[in-house]
Amino acid sequence: MKLILGIGGGIAAYKSAELARILMQNGHEVQAVMTSAAQKFVQPLTFAALTGRRVLTDLFALEAAIEHISVAQENQLLAIAPATADLLAKFAHGLADDFLTTLYLAFTGPVVLAPAMNVNMWQHPATQSNLAALRARGHCIVAPESGYLACGMTGPGRLADPQAIAQAIEQALSTSRDLEGETILITAGPTQEPLDPVRFISNRSSGKMGYALAEAAIARGARVILVSGPVHLEPPRGADLIPVRTATEMRDKVFESLGPTTIVVKAAAVADFHLSRVPDQKVKKTAARLSLELDPTPDILAELGRKKGDRLLIGFAAETQNLQAEARRKLESKNCDMIVANLVGTAGSGFDSDQNEAILVLRSGDSISLPRAPKREIADRIFDQIPKLRLALQTAK
Repeated sequence: MKLILGIGGGIAAYKSAELARILMQNGHEVQAVMTSAAQKFVQPLTFAALTGRRVLTDLFALEAAIEHISVAQENQLLAIAPATADLLAKFAHGLADDFLTTLYLAFTGPVVLAPAMNVNMWQHPATQSNLAALRARGHCIVAPESGYLACGMTGPGRLADPQAIAQAIEQALSTSRDLEGETILITAGPTQEPLDPVRFISNRSSGKMGYALAEAAIARGARVILVSGPVHLEPPRGADLIPVRTATEMRDKVFESLGPTTIVVKAAAVADFHLSRVPDQKVKKTAARLSLELDPTPDILAELGRKKGDRLLIGFAAETQNLQAEARRKLESKNCDMIVANLVGTAGSGFDSDQNEAILVLRSGDSISLPRAPKREIADRIFDQIPKLRLALQTAK
């Protein structure tokens, strides 16, 4: 495969030389592109020696008049390591003032970004907003590691291990458009069940897993209908977004959209109870104890299980104990083809985290453990099971 390795300006640029070596050993043709800042840390000669090719650095070199276009067309993947805060901002907002940023705008294939920066820069809302926009475009983000940084601080911001970045690149290259022709309905996020005009019952779901599933499905060629509760995320580009707030609204929109759907993925964390009669006015605080009489919300997954027909139905189970047993029970009781089960409360994964770990429980009786990984990677591992689920469904007929 032919791929582009972009190197941004940061102390982590020296690790990109190791990444280039790994990619060459994996049999790829690597075209290195360096920003002017990157050249302050590592000389272009280093990458020329490793790749056997001239390193591209200058947008206005005579031979580079339209070279950014031809390079974009000749290569199958664009990887940036390190992706600095400056580069992330330029990519997110479409700014193009050098060879690498101009090349990015001309490139139409998969993009892998491996950020590296100071911990405060990484955590800044502007950087996180730029990352959200880039994820929404379907780009793979290889999250930085936590540890001691060159600035003397400790925390997330250290460039991921070159082997991990190489693995993400291999995965992006191998992802096929195997879901073309599928229409996938995905539910995401929490629901909010009102107690009065200003208060509601909800949960800690961020919607990140559901949105990662939507991104992965779109990248693999599917049409995606995304029924989403209230979240603070940019919808993936290409998804048909249907915003909802309550469990009842979600149930209604799911069944309104069910007609063309071939696969349903119920990743939303739907509230289990609601107040059936919501007061018109705000309930005033008093010294007296207040009791609420709550009714169950619609069981959307169970109803889908009864009405799914030939569709594949994938449910989620967030548990605090007996994970596999509870997932198997839910699979049978809701008539699902697969349950994605994870332990909530696990440090660094689950609700409001960029990572997750899960067990896939299949109707065939198989169980597959997915170790902790970025939610986008977990999403792809979930969709990898679609052929097996289809075979099991056909066999059961």
